[in-house]
Amino acid sequence: MTDETRTPTQIDKIADAWVDTLAELDPTLATYIGRTEYNDRFGDYSPAGQEHVIAEGRNALAALAAATPADEIDTVTKDDLAREIELGIELHDAKWHLRDLNVIASHAQNIRSAFDLMPTDTADDWSVVATRLKAVPGAIDGYVESLREGIAQGIVPARRQVVEVVTQIARYTEDGGFFAAFAAEAAPGEGQLPASLARDLSDNANAARVAYDQLSEFLSNELAPAAAEKDAVGRELYALHSRRFLGATVDLDETYEWGLEELARMVAEQEAIAHEIKAGASVEDAVAFLEQDPSRKLYGTDALQKWMQETSDRAVEELGRSHFDIPEPIRRLECMIAPTQEGGIYYTGPTDDFSRPGRMWWSVPAGVEEFDTWRELTTVYHEGVPGHHLQIAQAVYNRAQLNSYRRLLGGTSGHAEGWALYAERLMEQLGYLSDPADRLGMLDGQRMRAARVVLDIGVHLEKPRPDGNGTWDAAFALEFMRHNVNMSDEFVTFEVNRYLGWPGQAPSYKVGQRIWEQLRDEVAEREGEAFDIKRFHKRALDIGGVGLDTLRAALSR
Repeated sequence: MTDETRTPTQIDKIADAWVDTLAELDPTLATYIGRTEYNDRFGDYSPAGQEHVIAEGRNALAALAAATPADEIDTVTKDDLAREIELGIELHDAKWHLRDLNVIASHAQNIRSAFDLMPTDTADDWSVVATRLKAVPGAIDGYVESLREGIAQGIVPARRQVVEVVTQIARYTEDGGFFAAFAAEAAPGEGQLPASLARDLSDNANAARVAYDQLSEFLSNELAPAAAEKDAVGRELYALHSRRFLGATVDLDETYEWGLEELARMVAEQEAIAHEIKAGASVEDAVAFLEQDPSRKLYGTDALQKWMQETSDRAVEELGRSHFDIPEPIRRLECMIAPTQEGGIYYTGPTDDFSRPGRMWWSVPAGVEEFDTWRELTTVYHEGVPGHHLQIAQAVYNRAQLNSYRRLLGGTSGHAEGWALYAERLMEQLGYLSDPADRLGMLDGQRMRAARVVLDIGVHLEKPRPDGNGTWDAAFALEFMRHNVNMSDEFVTFEVNRYLGWPGQAPSYKVGQRIWEQLRDEVAEREGEAFDIKRFHKRALDIGGVGLDTLRAALSR
């Protein structure tokens, strides 16, 4: 990073204006990037609201087309922002918004999760929360209108996603569920909130609960009977989503075959390490042996959170001395237990001013009380440093050179998750996974990511099963995943449901890693003896979040 502040160009201004537009039209996105001026409301999730977003996108695209890049930063911005907007228009034209319901990343979850990132330190903060809670019913109504239009046009999600979301909503709205517990956090007391505000919070939280219960009734009574039996979305729609999550176009059939080869390689590597852990042991034997080792266990989410934080802090401190230039604002990473029990581990980036730091979240499924450190060490590196946190927070820190789109919104899952898997392997190379058990845990994650390349493409393109017995379907996907992942069945079931409802996202991790490694090797071959891996990492991360095709073009110039 340079301290010299860049004078905004025409393209910078277009990109910044697009962020402003999205923040206003999609306040949950604004909350995510730390824009608080719209924290009291939600966007319009009706068909008309979505048409408005697309119309604004077409205006921004026209402005970009008429602008001439002033320098390399502009070239990257123009390429990447145009790609992103064009893809959004393609997905809209495919009417994805009329069937957009899944177990992890649809409005059914995003409306609720907006509250996770809202400030709650003061009475004024809670007043904003109360206003947004009051807006939940309107947001739900708009969403239902879109899904109902989908029913009318025969454009519907798979029934499996509908049923699972109904189950999620029941956990949100039950006594002691999210909305009840969230309002209770703000109960009045000495030095806390006025009783009138606490009543508003309680009343509006109850209204949000009622709205979600009404969404559940709609899903059960109207959408489920009309929903699709098939989980597969088909090749054409899947190709759109693959581009969406990678920011790159790949040959899906070649990628499927590569996934099978990569999975076999991961299995062979695991088998070799299993012998190191216990002579003559299979992978299953080694896992069983490690699971009986109390020194590698954590009990309860408090212990998990403490261990995550200590592990992360140590990695930041040591890597900041030796292998990476980690600016002071980036050195703060908070490890959190999520307020939900959906499964999954995820990262949220810092706000633009770092007033809210980067955070690693663990959504622990109900009933899961034991955690194995050997499985999860690499997860901390994946989500933290040198993974997501280093990558994403570095782009935020580089504000002198990058416009707000490049810092806060640019990038794809393939860029971010591919880097995080790349970082896992890097930590192995740096000696942080010298314990065979920790390497086995890393490979368990890498094997899972390779397996889901095969599973995701296999299910959604309805390819022949690897065992030759028919075509991929949900039942075989679950069996396949259980065979390739040594984790609780609650976790495996959630993961498979996630893949079935979020096409193209799961493969972006391993395929993104593949592309990152290809890019490194291409640059190394081009530069020969002058190649320096540390310089390559800095150069690539300083570009910020972009699609992987944009990254390839930028690194080749």
